[in-house]
Amino acid sequence: MGQHILLVEDDARLAEMLSEYLRQAGLRVTVAPLGALALEQLAATSHDAVVLDLTLPDVDGLDVCRRIRTRADTPILMLSARGDAVDRIIGLELGADDYLAKPFEPRELLARLRAILRRGGRARDSPDSVLRFGRLEIDLAARVVQLDDAPRELTSHQFNLLVALAQNAGRVLSRDALMDLAKGERLESFDRSIDVHMSRIRAAIEDDPKRPRRVITVRGAGYVFAKAQD
Repeated sequence: MGQHILLVEDDARLAEMLSEYLRQAGLRVTVAPLGALALEQLAATSHDAVVLDLTLPDVDGLDVCRRIRTRADTPILMLSARGDAVDRIIGLELGADDYLAKPFEPRELLARLRAILRRGGRARDSPDSVLRFGRLEIDLAARVVQLDDAPRELTSHQFNLLVALAQNAGRVLSRDALMDLAKGERLESFDRSIDVHMSRIRAAIEDDPKRPRRVITVRGAGYVFAKAQD
């Protein structure tokens, strides 16, 4: 059977069209027209990804995203007609894996959905894959970061950025390269949010975020993750 997608969309015509398109692509689709119903579905049944509209009649989609992230690391693709960059940034910071503005082509939605499904699948296929840098440990399967054996809080997107840096330790990565590695494709809308995410990653993993020794800024070029760490 295909991978199971939860489509959270209150527009009945759009939900029907997308459901049929995704089913033709080999995916199983469950539709939830309300945020509360979506959370009930996720609590009752395992899903491989969530396609989440931000504008819902009962609960704001950003709040639904936040609640999902308190329970699971299920990949989330956000949809919105708002067109507000602030919503995009907040969505990423709350843990969304990707963001698609309405109107969109169903083919683009499917491509982005497959990209986040592939990323989740790679982590599950490598249950013993752990990156260790001195006192810092990054568990790719569990998507957990620990410093001195204590878990450090990161959103899903920040975790992806940290992994992209750590897997290329010692190599300077531009902001564009980081977005390509962390999300599987370049998204112009998110480029300017990189610096915000980096400051929060540093707050989580650096002993002194103002004098970082792990994630280092290379002025005019990007960021580099230090190979040698204590």
